[in-house]
Amino acid sequence: MNNTELIKKGLAKRYRREKRFRAYGLMAVMVGFIFLAILLADIIGKAIPAFTQHWIKLEVSFDPDTLGIDEKSDEATIRDANFNAAVKKSIRSLFPEVKKRKDKRKLAAMLSTSAEYQIRDQFLADPEILGQTKTVWVLADDDVDTYYKTADKSKAVRLSDKQIAWADKLLADGLVKKRLNTTLFKNGDSREPEQAGIRGAIKGSFYTLLVTFLLSFPLGVATAVYLEEFAPKNRWVDLIEVNINNLAAVPSIVFGLLGLAVFINYFGLPRSAPLVGGLVLTLMTLPTIIIASRSAIKAVPPSIKEAALGIGASKTQMVFQHVLPLAMPGIFTGTIIGLAQALGETAPLLMIGMVAFIVDIPQGFTDSATVLPVQIYLWADSPERAFVARTSAAILALLVFLVVMNTLAVWLRKKFERRW
Repeated sequence: MNNTELIKKGLAKRYRREKRFRAYGLMAVMVGFIFLAILLADIIGKAIPAFTQHWIKLEVSFDPDTLGIDEKSDEATIRDANFNAAVKKSIRSLFPEVKKRKDKRKLAAMLSTSAEYQIRDQFLADPEILGQTKTVWVLADDDVDTYYKTADKSKAVRLSDKQIAWADKLLADGLVKKRLNTTLFKNGDSREPEQAGIRGAIKGSFYTLLVTFLLSFPLGVATAVYLEEFAPKNRWVDLIEVNINNLAAVPSIVFGLLGLAVFINYFGLPRSAPLVGGLVLTLMTLPTIIIASRSAIKAVPPSIKEAALGIGASKTQMVFQHVLPLAMPGIFTGTIIGLAQALGETAPLLMIGMVAFIVDIPQGFTDSATVLPVQIYLWADSPERAFVARTSAAILALLVFLVVMNTLAVWLRKKFERRW
């Protein structure tokens, strides 16, 4: 075999290896996409039931004797009126054959505990209905709602046989309607799945990320500019750079312990507040922002700096009027990626008390609040089946936030990026 044949044989072998390598790479990408598709399909499939809710139609008698009020009652007295009795009386009127006290309790349990408050709010909106009978739609209990949404009715293990029969009769009589679940986006957390929402967690996440951005962005950029353009080259600066790189790899729970020790125990800041959460996440995201900002500043061509200095600009003018504007797209991209990482963090926030059960919607940076990842953690640990769908819905909301933030990062880079 001559040299030409040996070379051809070697090239053919090399090409076969290259094709196999490409096939392996394509296979790895396809496997990754398949697993991602399975994960998203599972989350979306479980989340769909959370976006609808079943309501039950009642004919409620606003009888003064039942409510314990009259035309002269003030608002405080009306709020304390016995609307629960009116609800029970209404649901029992649909099933006059129910006589036993135990069965009556089971019948009333088919309605959400919020039913009396929904009726009270309707009365407060129109007190003239006192003494009248009005049609009111109230929320069904989460077990009844889950029963209606379950294709295999045999899995409705939390309902008794009698409750299943009553639920079927209500549906057959046209007294049940499925509506869009606006409660999911209007309410805060609740022990009752049908009343639970993610609005409080969304606002808590917004306040926490706002604090994180307002602190981490200027500090991170200022640190990057100093280290890259003004810091002297000595051992101390080298030590700082090494520590910044090491902090980027520190487990996030360590920052939570630091926040608990410093911000809460030493400075006495309130637990479970977006202010403390933002401070902790600032410590966690600072290394990422500093490293990304330094890389963006290094990417600016030296000719830009030399040209600015050559026409008489000071070093400060060169940095702030020429280098920073050109590096800003990369800096913004790194910042948004760091904030997206902070948005998905749970461990450091658990350490500062943001795992607490918070019902009220936070109105400021020092109010008690929770965030979406912690809300997902709490709901995933709840025993009620209805929380499974709401957990998946909260995961979808978190994914939407992350996709929006990463899309914004890509858009900023494409819009302001300059090529040399």
